[in-house]
Amino acid sequence: MKKLPSSRRIVALLCAQLVLAGCAQAQPPLRWPEPRPIEPVSAFPRTRPNFQAPSSTHCARPVGTREVPGYPEGQQQARAGMREELAAAAPASKAERRAYAEAPIAESATGSSPTPPPMPAPAASPQLRDGRGAHDGIPQRQWQAPPLVTAGVVDDNADFSAYLAFRNRTRADHRQRDVHARHLLQVRDPRGRPVGDAEVAVLGASGHAMWARTDAGGRVWLHPDAFDPGRSQHYEVAVRKDGAPASARLTRGQKSAVEVVLDAAPAPARARLDLVFLVDATGSMGDEIDKLKASLRAITAEVASLPSRPDICLGLVAYRDRGDAFLLRSHDFTNDVGAFLEQALYPLQAGGGGDYPEAMNEALHETVHQLSWRGDGATRLVILLADAPPHLDYGAPHYDEDMLAALGKGIKLFGVGASGLNRQGEFIQRQMAQYTGGKFVFLTYADAHRPGSGPGRETVHDVKNYSVDTLDRLIVRLVTEELALSGRRPN
Repeated sequence: MKKLPSSRRIVALLCAQLVLAGCAQAQPPLRWPEPRPIEPVSAFPRTRPNFQAPSSTHCARPVGTREVPGYPEGQQQARAGMREELAAAAPASKAERRAYAEAPIAESATGSSPTPPPMPAPAASPQLRDGRGAHDGIPQRQWQAPPLVTAGVVDDNADFSAYLAFRNRTRADHRQRDVHARHLLQVRDPRGRPVGDAEVAVLGASGHAMWARTDAGGRVWLHPDAFDPGRSQHYEVAVRKDGAPASARLTRGQKSAVEVVLDAAPAPARARLDLVFLVDATGSMGDEIDKLKASLRAITAEVASLPSRPDICLGLVAYRDRGDAFLLRSHDFTNDVGAFLEQALYPLQAGGGGDYPEAMNEALHETVHQLSWRGDGATRLVILLADAPPHLDYGAPHYDEDMLAALGKGIKLFGVGASGLNRQGEFIQRQMAQYTGGKFVFLTYADAHRPGSGPGRETVHDVKNYSVDTLDRLIVRLVTEELALSGRRPN
């Protein structure tokens, strides 16, 4: 390279500095909100993320199990065994079992905890044999395929006015989070393609903040009043992915979506799916658990054959309640579908219970915070299958806080209301699904008030304009729709 004279080199250096200064003015550095500590002024004191970002790189691990017992050590174990037997002997429906929930457990004459009688042996669960299906090689008298289960689905974000009307007319105990003010954030790259799994931070003038991640379609719903009691007029919105930053401004009451252009790498052709089944495993859930056992192999096979050829990781968190043999039993993500079915799902039996609410809070906290969710653009979904609401009288953890954390980690919750789910349970399942961008699924019957009437189109839930399909097909459809948001195409 020819060396410039001294005076010309000085001029060239000055010009380069001016160009760089102009670029810095045109693209100011991103301010990622790190809210200052402030004194709590309401029910929403947290101003920093209460979660770790998804960071696992793979799920190629053996099936692992973590179990939290439903009783403290010592004398309570005997009482737990008695309540297990009491709940197992109760009728199958939640409504009929409420009387059993309040039945006292008799003490011995000395006042000490009684010795529980022998527990009945659990029913044999279908096991995999040499890689064959769930009931291959098992005599028909031992394995009866569960009856056909139909279900409907509603998207409360697609018909938001109807959802707000449902909230306004429903009187049910729940954790308060105001979602009436709702804004759509859309993140795209310079070519107009959606940018999925982009980190989002929204900071109000009061110092309160929320965190989220865009879904595979580059979208996320923002609800400022759910985290900001100060109801700021303006919010800073920061977005980043793979080191690329961008920012925008959200004004309270604006009708248009917040549009952000982010210079991020395109999504890979092969999708990554982290799918968790969060299951109420109390005594009244036997039919639903049997149906899940019978259909999950087909569900995963159909999802794996989609055009995007998703790399699938499966997880399971089952829960009961205090006083049961276990409070929760969780199995971290694995890509070994056969081992997952044999070691995690098939051994799961419905049992225990007692009172109507169950330990959903603890199980949701486990699901959001303890499982090894993958980063790097994974689609993260939870299928919550339950026929009862969570306990609201146990104290922390609280489902609404973990609902916010789920959005911060990019986890969508899909509630599945099983038979016996009351209005409170419906309200809370829909609350979690709407906030995280998921949907509410509910079982349907020929006669809405008689679950034993067989599959049909009727439901007792407060929903309209819903479609109906078999539950397994519906789950496949929901997963397919989520993966299709990115517009991925196979190589």
